[in-house]
Amino acid sequence: MVKIIGAGLAGVEAAYYLANQNIQVQLYEMRPKKMTPAHQTGHFAELVCSNSLRSNDINNAVGLLKHEMMSFNSLIMQAAHHASVPAGSSLAVDRELFSLYIENKIKNHPMIDVINEEVTSINPDELTIVCAGPLASDTLSKEIHKLFHQEHLHFFDAVAPIIDAKSINMDIAYLKSRYDKGEAAYINCPMTKEQYEIFHHELVNAKTVEIKDFENNVFEGCMPFEVMANRGFETLLYGPMKPVGLEKEYGKRPFAVVQLRQDDVSKSMYNIVGFQTHLTWDEQKRIIQLIPGLEKVKILRYGVMHRNTYLESPKLLNNSFQALKYPNLFFAGQISGVEGYVESAASGLNAAIQMNQFISFNRLRPFPIDTMMGAMSTYISTPNKSFVPMNANLGLFQQLEFKHSKKMRKELYVKRSLAALEEFKETLR
Repeated sequence: MVKIIGAGLAGVEAAYYLANQNIQVQLYEMRPKKMTPAHQTGHFAELVCSNSLRSNDINNAVGLLKHEMMSFNSLIMQAAHHASVPAGSSLAVDRELFSLYIENKIKNHPMIDVINEEVTSINPDELTIVCAGPLASDTLSKEIHKLFHQEHLHFFDAVAPIIDAKSINMDIAYLKSRYDKGEAAYINCPMTKEQYEIFHHELVNAKTVEIKDFENNVFEGCMPFEVMANRGFETLLYGPMKPVGLEKEYGKRPFAVVQLRQDDVSKSMYNIVGFQTHLTWDEQKRIIQLIPGLEKVKILRYGVMHRNTYLESPKLLNNSFQALKYPNLFFAGQISGVEGYVESAASGLNAAIQMNQFISFNRLRPFPIDTMMGAMSTYISTPNKSFVPMNANLGLFQQLEFKHSKKMRKELYVKRSLAALEEFKETLR
């Protein structure tokens, strides 16, 4: 029997894999009895920030990662395709349908017992995968700290606002995906230079929620848009407000564009892409109403900041997500040092594969570094003086050992990765 702590993306992925290997699982989830500062529901695998699982392109790092996960019957990928909503060349989901699909699979699996209790202690002699996520309870965080006798690292994460679709003025806004990739799935709110100047001035002078030591702990991968604005007048224009590829048909390119992404199947809710924030609620509404097309916006969920906690994994874990000090203890999800929805789920799948090998054969089978799952597990276990959570990216791969054109590099990485994955799967049988 394996104990899994946390029914987030990593936890449900790990539980589903092990249960399908006929290993009994006890899955602990404290919500809804005890909530976190960021979660809105007690549903499994709730998507706290964006509803996007990013690119579907296999030549993109996260697209390749999804392919690897699907080859192991990933529950998260099943749910994502079941609950998908239009998002151009990306994969986005209806949050509620996504979670409900996962809950149905987990709660009805004969090899999984769901226990709605907070875990306050860890027995390192028990087979355990800690998937408590970046929002582990204070009690559990202290228990983990006690086990390893060292401080956690942490950063503050931010959530973007979600708005009512009926409050968007479509006489100003228009549908289009960047460079017309896929269907026209995003609503775009264009700005002139003069409008952007006013927007930027008001944004950098807007009131924010007081957060202790925020500037020293902000995570670059989920930067609040007001922090980006403070870094320079043009910073947002190269980030979430980039206008390139978003021209209206036969129209002039706007100076800046704010994109809205569908958040549910019924198209009643949209999130403001890249606008994660820690502005006060009053200021959020005032600033968002400066965006053309959103002058009468109705905000359904305001942006918030929350603390994310993660281990200094290179000192604590090996490349199978196993604790160096406690062989029966594994970690997965963002607490292990990966960043992003897909990456968190992939780490849960990886940890479960390793746990199965550990139980069945008393061995570990780390993924090859030429696979994206292997590159990620290598990253979190390799000594690094300035370790921070990392998204999947092709920069984690070892360079190709033969001459090639730069144009072909991504395709060659993918070809090498897929070959390595097939060889690896043979070693598990």
